[in-house]
Amino acid sequence: MTDPATQTPDREQSLQFQAEVAKLLDIVVHSLYSNPEIFLRELISNASDACDKLRYAAITTPKLLEDGGGTFEIHLSTDKTARTLTIADNGIGMTRDELVANLGTIAKSGTQEFMKSLSGDKAKDVSLIGQFGVGFYSAFMVADKVDVYTRKAGETQGWRWSSDGKGTFSIAAESNVARGAKIVLHLKEDASDYLDKFRLRSIVKTYSDHIAVPVILDPAPGEKVKDGDTEKDASPETLNSASALWMRPKAEITPEQYKEFYHHVGHAFDEPWHTVHFKAEGAIEYTALLFVPSTKPFDLFNPDRKSNVKLYVNRVFISDQLEGLMPRYLRFVRGVVDSSDLPLNISREMLQDNPVLRKIQGGVVKRLLKDLKDRAEKPEEYNKFWDAFGPVMKEGLYEDFERREDLLELARFRSSLHEGWVSLKDYVGRMKEGQDCIYTITGDDAGILKNSPQLEGFMAKGVEVLLLTDPIDEFWGSSVGAYDKKPFKAVAMAADADLAKIKGGDADEKKDDAAGAASEQALKDLIENLKKSLGAAVADVRTTDKLKGSPVCLVADTGGMSLHMARLLKQHGEAGGLAIRKVLEINARHALIKRLMTLSGTAFDDAAALLLDQARIVEGEPVADPVAFAKRLSAMLEKALV
Repeated sequence: MTDPATQTPDREQSLQFQAEVAKLLDIVVHSLYSNPEIFLRELISNASDACDKLRYAAITTPKLLEDGGGTFEIHLSTDKTARTLTIADNGIGMTRDELVANLGTIAKSGTQEFMKSLSGDKAKDVSLIGQFGVGFYSAFMVADKVDVYTRKAGETQGWRWSSDGKGTFSIAAESNVARGAKIVLHLKEDASDYLDKFRLRSIVKTYSDHIAVPVILDPAPGEKVKDGDTEKDASPETLNSASALWMRPKAEITPEQYKEFYHHVGHAFDEPWHTVHFKAEGAIEYTALLFVPSTKPFDLFNPDRKSNVKLYVNRVFISDQLEGLMPRYLRFVRGVVDSSDLPLNISREMLQDNPVLRKIQGGVVKRLLKDLKDRAEKPEEYNKFWDAFGPVMKEGLYEDFERREDLLELARFRSSLHEGWVSLKDYVGRMKEGQDCIYTITGDDAGILKNSPQLEGFMAKGVEVLLLTDPIDEFWGSSVGAYDKKPFKAVAMAADADLAKIKGGDADEKKDDAAGAASEQALKDLIENLKKSLGAAVADVRTTDKLKGSPVCLVADTGGMSLHMARLLKQHGEAGGLAIRKVLEINARHALIKRLMTLSGTAFDDAAALLLDQARIVEGEPVADPVAFAKRLSAMLEKALV
């Protein structure tokens, strides 16, 4: 595609949609048609956002309002003869480059992630539109052609964007274009009902009554109304209440109005899982209307993802990309915060370090966490929230020292002994006599971790272990340190003495273990021989009572990073030349280890290498030499099958 930054032709130019947009348009038209009226909500929301952006820009550059006025409005108009529906605003407008970037690509939504999400049944999920900010394209559900006339505030040149949604669009310079944007939909034959005023009133009242900008339905060309016995020209009609929903008393707001405002402010289509609406009064006054989504945004873990909470000052939009209004671990929260204690002319840079904003953030987060604690009293509901947002919430354990205790109460974990999510409070309440640590193990999959050899000794004692499978779990444990004065401890770092002092297990098993254990000298000789045979492949070899059914396991050396952490760093290309000291732990009571004591020479070396490779595989690591591993395994099988 021609680079729009290098050309601004006066004549019309035809351009190709980004490939993913072309696919998207086909899906929108053919898979989402069961709910076509959402197109109007999306276009009105976009128009409202454009007005908000200009209102903010005009705070520092008032001259932007000289052409087009400072009273913002959204106008709907129909023409039954031409079969067109027009949505026009006098907001900030777009330049030619912005037309290409905003309407020709999915520039801000993570294109590849979006296209991955369109596989299978998900292609029919209308929620995908809102989650990826592509609501404009929903216009093609009802229109076989869309024209956009726009002029950026402060500029003189207008532009026309036009497309039939079939792979290409055209852009041309246009004269006599009003500030803002005018979208003209050439409606399909089966979309005639959107020319009906009653239908438009119903849609706007349902979906857009909360929009703070007036949505005005203009009379059709030549339209007359009766006034008694006479006819007169029809007048424009305001369809929405045009007041900031968050400033209304809670008692006057219906659940449906809250839901539709969530759809508007979050550009979302799912149901809000939780709504919090409150007004803070006192030294600092502000109003907050916040929503927790019920589904996880696809770009939740995108490093560039910003907060979706909009900041207003006395109902004037300031920013929706403000760092400092919400902590990063609550970046999934959507909504509005409106304060009268911040100056309208404050710059975004000054806002970052504003003490008033920090106090507002503290109050908002405190209230939100309190609400989450209340919702946690109903585990079935709360677990749905934690399924979606738990990995992000745990980032707060590492980053937010001030609220760490509250976050620990909210945290939920998978467990070696219990299905579903468990809380730390429940875990501590089930701790065994003699147990003074909260034991954890990290990995990629909870099901695999449950069968880890490192858990065998704990399972034999009935000791519960938390299964940590999120990357952030490698960081917060050492940072938090303890819960309820019980330190977190990785099972790989637990010494045999830790298990020995915990009451539980089978006393007869201990007697059998003692009777079946090899002599101290035999074990000492075996360890020395293993060290010589394995060489630099391991930092140490030692016995352990933590193994019960497995002959060996591999752990990181005490004080070093875990093997799982090392794998994560390697996957992200951040390991550098870092060498992880690995320790091979052996089960002196296992038959294989006893048999190993009787071997020597090449047979011993091959068996030692196979046991090390076995430990690597169980730990999720690749074997060092797959060819050598296969040869040794084949040789061992050949001898065993004779």
